[in-house]
Amino acid sequence: MRNKVFAVGLFVILGFVGVGYSQEGDSVRVASGGITVKGWTGKVDAKEAAAGLNINNAKLASEGKGLRVTTGPATTYWNPKNTAKGDYTVSATFTEAKYMNLNTHPHPCGIVIAGNDLGTDKESYLYCAAYGNGTFIVRGFGPKPFQLNGRPQADAAVNKAAGVGQPVTQHIAISVKGPTVACSINNKVVATYDKSAVVTEGKLKSTDGVYGIRFAHNTDAVVTDLKVTKN
Repeated sequence: MRNKVFAVGLFVILGFVGVGYSQEGDSVRVASGGITVKGWTGKVDAKEAAAGLNINNAKLASEGKGLRVTTGPATTYWNPKNTAKGDYTVSATFTEAKYMNLNTHPHPCGIVIAGNDLGTDKESYLYCAAYGNGTFIVRGFGPKPFQLNGRPQADAAVNKAAGVGQPVTQHIAISVKGPTVACSINNKVVATYDKSAVVTEGKLKSTDGVYGIRFAHNTDAVVTDLKVTKN
């Protein structure tokens, strides 16, 4: 009985420890992975790289007028020519044709802004991402990963899939205007932050920088209409 209790307790503890940037479960290597979209590059999270995974274990390819992303390890993708400066909004639409088709838990995808020194050990960027279960996260990378809204947060604006294997679409945008940085999902602002709390030691170098997209591990979605507009 003691052994059973210990085993259950250890399982619970490990379950909580495993919840983080990679979330639950192992990242599955994508067959015929890599980047085939001209001008684009990417990087897997440090935790994924430490586990022996690399950018060729996820896949970025063109699909129609959009981008098809399949992961694999949690990955951030960008084109160095895509930059935003001053007051701006970066937006895109993310469509999971078959929600949770590569995993047993909801995993997010979303917009990246403020990318500086990307692909190096000094990189920094901010992202807002949505899950198909009606929640979202706002996080970033500086010297270390940092959280702005903590754990995934529910909001009625975030679309929910009807079930596993069903389609779900999110329109995600991050705006920088004056002293404010805001994330909008499906045309509703779901989170706002003072720029001074985001551009600071241990977080972002600047809100100016490269923009792109980010996918958690074991996700599969099409990104359309990725663009920047001036505010």
